[in-house]
Amino acid sequence: MNRYKLSFLLLLSPLLLLAQAKPKTASGPAARPKLVVGIVVDQMRYDFLFRYAAKYGNGGFKRLLGEGYNCAYTHYNYMPTITAPGHTCVFTGSIPAIHGIVGNDWFDRSLGREVYCTEDTLAEAAGGSGSKAGKMSPRNVLATTITDQLKIATNFKSKVIGVSQKDRGAIIPAGHSADAAYWFDSRDGSWITSTFYMKDVPQWVKDFNAKKLANKYLEKPWTTLLPIEQYTESTADDMPWEVPIPGEKKPVFPHEVSGTFQGFYENFRKTPFGNTITKDFAIETLKNEKLGKGTETDFLTVSFSSTDYVGHSFGPNSIETEDTYLRLDQDIEALLSFLDTWVGKQNVLVFLSADHGVADVWGFSREHNIAAGSIQKVTNAASAALTAAYGEADWIQYFGNYQIYLNPEVLKAKNLTVSQVYPKVKEAVMKVPGVANVLNLQDFASLQINDNQAYFVKNGYHLKRGGDLMVVAEPGWQEGYVRAGTGHGTPNNYDSHVPCLFYGWKIPHGKTGASTHVTDIAATVAYLLDILEPSGCVGKPVEDLVSQVR
Repeated sequence: MNRYKLSFLLLLSPLLLLAQAKPKTASGPAARPKLVVGIVVDQMRYDFLFRYAAKYGNGGFKRLLGEGYNCAYTHYNYMPTITAPGHTCVFTGSIPAIHGIVGNDWFDRSLGREVYCTEDTLAEAAGGSGSKAGKMSPRNVLATTITDQLKIATNFKSKVIGVSQKDRGAIIPAGHSADAAYWFDSRDGSWITSTFYMKDVPQWVKDFNAKKLANKYLEKPWTTLLPIEQYTESTADDMPWEVPIPGEKKPVFPHEVSGTFQGFYENFRKTPFGNTITKDFAIETLKNEKLGKGTETDFLTVSFSSTDYVGHSFGPNSIETEDTYLRLDQDIEALLSFLDTWVGKQNVLVFLSADHGVADVWGFSREHNIAAGSIQKVTNAASAALTAAYGEADWIQYFGNYQIYLNPEVLKAKNLTVSQVYPKVKEAVMKVPGVANVLNLQDFASLQINDNQAYFVKNGYHLKRGGDLMVVAEPGWQEGYVRAGTGHGTPNNYDSHVPCLFYGWKIPHGKTGASTHVTDIAATVAYLLDILEPSGCVGKPVEDLVSQVR
């Protein structure tokens, strides 16, 4: 165990006394399941469970819905709704204001540069090309995860492993005390980890990498799973707001992603087969690490990333997105079927959610007379207003996650404060199309905002990592994606309403329409396992579900 892990866990040692396991009984389900599998589908809106339901098989999403419990009105309770904060929320039960992951990236004032959510200058790659893709760890997460709490509750006898194409999708869910986290290195198509976890990947990972499955999956072009004329839930194949996969001339089927094309493995992510190889690797992880076969509960986290890559490029109304979900349904069916034979449904607790939703492509919305667009030139407007009022300077340090970071050195040199310059910035930025409000994050008491918006803003703001001003977009408008493609990040329903399904061990079949939050997932799992909830958890167990669990 490295020094970081030891020091982090020593701080949490008093929790060991509080985490008690239920005694096992002679009959009925065990006090804890043999295995927990936490699934995150990147960019999955709640409605995707049903939009393509007529084409789903019976063993994937339909099985989770038909045999599990559906928390149908689950939302994120903060902004920005993006990948890293979303994964952190699912597994910590916390919000950016507490867990500190305020974006995929943010500006670190002490370092004077942008910081990536899982970057770690002390770590090196283990496995793969040895590139900087391996310089990663969960050190930036300021709270424990439900996976950490399971480790603590079992005196570290449980095994915990995270798997995802994206580094952040594997690292953050697995937590600080994980045995491993594995992610896909798009430089050479290998599954890698970092020296935070181990010096080198196990032999079974090397053997898996040697198969070069990514190359095999794309030996043929990506064509639709079903005849393309059956994709009636989607727009026509060739739409002006879709982004071609690099190397293609048009964003249409069949998609040629050649193994000889430069950047092949990066393009591989933008096909549904990125999810399939993730499923393959997850099953190999279960088998080779013998998860669920020990004396204590083990935990596997799996994040499917290709839905996000495809969604950003083609949008949620595209044939590409529909085909990706039809194929993901098959991947989930394969994973559930494997779990049946590996440990049995009665011995595995599965939950499925998403890290955020997605907005319709604004070109699509406008075609149907719905107001939408991309907020542009926010920093230009702010900088011009400040220059006109106080003189030319490098006023804006950073803009991201809908937040403006003003340059503190310039403010100091001109004897100004954020609150003093805020009115000038607000006046200018409010003229940018699609901007609904500009908020002074340094003075919450004076926020001119309704209570509902204030709730999301405050939950998403971290004093040490956040910016000075927040730009609130009107519904349908988003940061970036000026010409094509789409994104997410707002607290609006299309970005915040996500699936929340529980299945397997002790879980009854049912559905609740009660308002729940993604922060409730970790709290519910902690309740079901009789362990302490994560250190920053603000969620509560889903009452309609846990009241039925015996």
